[in-house]
Order: sequence, then structure tokens, then C-alpha cells
Amino acid sequence: MIREIDALDGLCGRVVDKAGVHFRVLNRKKGPAVWGPRAQIDRELYNKEMKAEIMATKNLGVLEGKVADIVIQQNDVTGQKIVTGVRLESGEVLNCLRVVITTGTFLAGEIHIGLDVFPSGRLGESATFGLSNSLRKAGFQLGRLKTGTPPRLDKKTIDFSRLEIQPGENPPVPFSYLNDKVSVTEQLHCYSTRTGPAAHDIIRANLHKSVHIRESVKGPRYCPSLESKVIRFAHRDHHVIWIEPEGFDTDVIYPNGISMTVPGSVQEEILRTIVGLESVKMLQPGYGVEYDYVDPRNLRSTLETKLISGLYLAGQINGTTGYEEAAAQGIVAGVNAGLAAQGRGELSLNRGDGYIGVMIDDLITKGVNEPYRMFTSRSEYRMSARADNADVRLTTKGRNAGIVGDKRWQRFQQTGTEMKDLQTALESVRLKPTDWIAKGFQMDPLGRPRSAYDLLSMTGVSAESLIPHISSIASFSPIIRDRVSIESAYAPYVKQQQAQISIFKREEHLKLPFDLDYSTIHGLSMEERRALEIVRPESVGMARRCEGVTPSGALRLLAFVRGAKQVDRQRVMMEEVQAGKEQDAGL
Repeated sequence: MIREIDALDGLCGRVVDKAGVHFRVLNRKKGPAVWGPRAQIDRELYNKEMKAEIMATKNLGVLEGKVADIVIQQNDVTGQKIVTGVRLESGEVLNCLRVVITTGTFLAGEIHIGLDVFPSGRLGESATFGLSNSLRKAGFQLGRLKTGTPPRLDKKTIDFSRLEIQPGENPPVPFSYLNDKVSVTEQLHCYSTRTGPAAHDIIRANLHKSVHIRESVKGPRYCPSLESKVIRFAHRDHHVIWIEPEGFDTDVIYPNGISMTVPGSVQEEILRTIVGLESVKMLQPGYGVEYDYVDPRNLRSTLETKLISGLYLAGQINGTTGYEEAAAQGIVAGVNAGLAAQGRGELSLNRGDGYIGVMIDDLITKGVNEPYRMFTSRSEYRMSARADNADVRLTTKGRNAGIVGDKRWQRFQQTGTEMKDLQTALESVRLKPTDWIAKGFQMDPLGRPRSAYDLLSMTGVSAESLIPHISSIASFSPIIRDRVSIESAYAPYVKQQQAQISIFKREEHLKLPFDLDYSTIHGLSMEERRALEIVRPESVGMARRCEGVTPSGALRLLAFVRGAKQVDRQRVMMEEVQAGKEQDAGL
């Protein structure tokens, strides 16, 4: 999703390339459709670079303050609630017609360490409570979710000789399409170790000392705490821990994989049972955070709320977890708030556009009952929505919306031209199977003639491997060669998925009125009506994906929309006939 943000000219990818200390591409042994670029970030450097980018943005004013409340008015005619500003804790009111709330875990946040509970969104920082009350009074349905973070360790007290080294990828792959390389020249290493039976026994003996593990509030299923792992996977005798540096100029280590909420003294006892950490010094205990979220079914696909016009929500407040998920929602909400403020059309991403569209669609049609995390498996179009082609999918959309700058647009066009030129060069070399076999390529000698571009779909063949036979390939950059190789390999699958996406988009274009009275649609069950009234889907396609809507219910909606369109067409025809009669009578 960071690649998709970058394709829309967002900042994250560019700043990651400046502040990363360790870069890897996950799932390299699998196909490019599931490759996942990953970076370990220097926190201080990231903050510095991001702040510099923000402060350098033209026409952007930055005001530091704490929002206590949102200011709302109600339209006397329509009854629609409209946001008109925010009220700071100082009492000052900032008047505006568009507001984006990105509270993270600070919305009525509560930290848990053992049996100690205190209000906070992050250790050392206070939570916000006024906004929760405002949203609840405005009619939003709020719930509670939880997450956690591991203890922080002192690098100087870790025996790295006993850990397994995890070097960064060489050369590191940039996140931004604007960059050919990242800033770091010497990456920091990550390491791995694991828990053992002794650590698990200590956890079991101290479960009663943690308030955070109660099941009344849901935590992340895919990044669970160590307590949850020990309970849910009782048969496992170990769990992997990734030892990750927090930056170049700090000795703080982040042990990814062991977020804990048992008392600090118990955490220290557990750490000293782990290989390489026997003498470790704990700088800060791990802790859990419980916080409010708004049912995301209250949102439109633009992330504007249905209850209050001009109010947008992004991040953990919508029930997600993870930095990438929050950033992706942030760009959609921010862009649409800006476009609406200018009276321009909206930017809406659907499931066929990529992972941001999949995430938003999942949130607004199904809601959440646990912190939502994005995975490639959530997309039915992942052959098309790869990390390497986010610019092809989204940059033109961003340009049309007015958010992609000239520099990125020129780079995108240049990349497209170079890819097309290389593809043309490869397609121009077409040989019989016997000729390719003579050059060392394995294929059926009785098959049809094939171009060099066709060969790229064969296992083990890349543009790089064709250079000895087609010297002009060497004039293209490695990035272009890799992208064309991937495009060729996936071309047959992409063609199939594009046909599926076309069908999907046809249903997305069948819009449903926001104020549609579902009780008037014959044949819908009470459960379907309730589900549709909660979500208020924007299209027939979205209605199909709503939790509780059956295929037959979706067909009744489709028939209703088509029938309404037919009635509209007949009405227009009658009006035109009547207008003609009146014109003739006037003559």
C-alpha cells in the first residue's frame, strides 16, 4: 500500500527511502504478485524528513494544538449535519468546512501494564476523550479495540553472536517510483531469536496479572501478543522474535513478535530465558493499548462520514491496525476533503484499483470485529494489483484528480515509454522453436514461432538472460528490464482478471440512492434490510459484498435499479413527446 500511496504522489514512500535503515522484499521465493517490500525505519530521521516535507508544502499552514471537540451545525431544510470547525482545548475555534480525524490509538486510549490501567494513547502521551463524546452524541456507533507493543531493549546488553543475522537486501529496493536508490549506503542488520518453553511457562503462571488479555475487547489476530500466542497455540514450543534496530544513532532495540502486557518484572524474567537476551536490560516495558473506534460502515468510499457532511475519518479510528493501513486511509480522506473543499469531484478507489480500494471496501461493507490488517490474500485481483505496477494502476487517476505533480507525471510517462520501447524491441525478435532451442532455451520443437517477449513468460527466462542474444536490451535500466519481465510473465493472468474487473465495475456503476427506502423493495429479508440500512451501499456491487446480503437479495436490488432506470427513461420520453406536442400546438 505504500507503493500505491506513492503512485498517488503521497509522501510515505519518498520519506521511507530517506529514513530506512534496513530493506527487504518479503516472499521473494514466491511470485511477484505476493512480493512485499519492507523497510525498518529510523524513527527520528523519519520524523525529521517528514516534518521537512510538510513544512515545505506550499499553501499549507501548520498549527499545533489539541482538539477537544468538533463543531457541528444542522441544515434546517434537509436536516443534514454539517461540520463547521473544531474547538481546541484552549477554547479557540478553527472554522472550516472539512475536517479529517486521525486519532490513532489516542481516542479514549487506555494503557495496560499488568493490572495497572491509566489513560494514554502511547506511553508518556495523553489520550483524547472529548472527541469520543462528540462522535457518540452525533450518533456514531463506537466500539473498543486493543493492540500492543513489545518492550524496548538496550542494544549494548544483547549477545548478537548467539543470534541469527538477517541482512538487508543488496541492493535495497526503493519504495518510491521517483527513486532509483535509497539514501542508506550501509544498512543495519536485523537478527532473529525465539522464545522457548521456559518463557511460555512464565506467561501461563502470570496470566492472572494482566487485565489486557480479557476477551471482551478484540485484539489483532495476525500480530497477537505473546500471551495470546501462548494461549491460542499451546502446542507450539517457540515463537520467532525479530531483533530490529530503531535507528542509526540509538541503542534502542525493538523485539518484534513479543508484545506483552504482563507486569514489567515478569517481562524481564521472560526476556532472560531467550537466547541472546540472557543479560539484556529492558529500557521500557511492553504494554497494551485499548481505544475507541467508529464503526466504519458509517463511512462512504471517500471516507467521509454519512452522518456529518464534511467530516472524514482515517486510521485506527476506523478499526484498522498498522502504519501502512493508516497512511493509505489518510491519503484517501485527505485528498477527498481537499477536492470537496474546492468543489471538485471525488477520488474513489475500488477493489479493482488495488489494495487501498480493497481495504476501504472491506471496512465500509463488512465493518470490523477485530483490528483490520491488509494482506495480499484479501484481494481477488492480486495478479493485477502487484507492488511493481501501482503507478500503472493509480498515477493517471491521481493526475486526473489533480494530486499528481509534474515531476512524478513526467517520470511516470518516461517509465511507460521505456517499458513500451523494450517490449517492442522484444516482440520484434520472433524465431522458430528450433532456433530458440539452438540458443539454449527449452521448448516444444513443434510449437509455433515465438517472440522474445513471449519467452519472458517461461520459467527462468528474464530480460536479463536475453541480453546475450539481443544486445539492445542492455541499454535499458535494470528496473525497466525487471518490470517488463514481470509484465510478460503475468500477461495471461492479467488479461483474465481485467475481464473480471470489467464485470465488477459494471455493477459498481449501478448506483443506489443514499436515501433509498429498502422496505419498498419486494423480497428483501428483514436481515438484508437491516444490513443495507446500516451500510447504505453506494452501488449494487457494494451491496453484494455487504455482510448479511444474499445473492438473491442482490438480484432483487439489481432488478429494482434496472426497473427504476426504465421508469426514468419512459418518463423522459413522455416529457419529450409532450414538449413536442406543445411546440407543434404553438406553431
